[in-house]
Amino acid sequence: MSKKTILKCDFLQGAIRHRLRFGGGRGQHLPRAVGLKGGRSPTIIDATAGLGRDAFLLASLGSQVTLIERSDIIHELLADGMEAARQAGGQHKDIIERMTLIHGDSIDLLPRMHADVVLIDPMHPPRKKSALVKAEMRAIRDIVGFDEDQRLLIETALAIAAKRVVLKWPARAAPLAGLRPASHQITGKSIRYDVFMTSKEV
Repeated sequence: MSKKTILKCDFLQGAIRHRLRFGGGRGQHLPRAVGLKGGRSPTIIDATAGLGRDAFLLASLGSQVTLIERSDIIHELLADGMEAARQAGGQHKDIIERMTLIHGDSIDLLPRMHADVVLIDPMHPPRKKSALVKAEMRAIRDIVGFDEDQRLLIETALAIAAKRVVLKWPARAAPLAGLRPASHQITGKSIRYDVFMTSKEV
């Protein structure tokens, strides 16, 4: 079975469907991290789009989200998944219409873009117990590698984000070396959101 066969971008079924129906809305960790509160719906760039699940959640809560993906394979999967959701109509079509997909490298593209928030979810450090890593994540890692330029990506994002940059990182992992300390953190069971404010947002 090829790595591409293992991977599927599906916004209609499974975890995405459950998260859409029962996820908890703006009270979830990710929406809080990007500043989705009250009537605010910040514009967001997902600079490491992957299979688009985080972007779909944020778009479902009202934000306009631009997704950037540099892998040819992952971009194709994501484009197919978005088109299937658009064709499904209804709520899914409305959400997809708030998502814009771009194929390219965020480090090159971000300096020419503007948004309130930049979300970055780079490949995470390998876990000590490799059996805990899902087959899907292993397949993605085999395709995209280890994002050795992740610090440069974050620094580029900090230069253009009007309000904040959010780094999605393992809850127990050390902060990424060479970055200034996060303004604050939102930590769940396995994932931590390091929030770097770029404005004095209230």
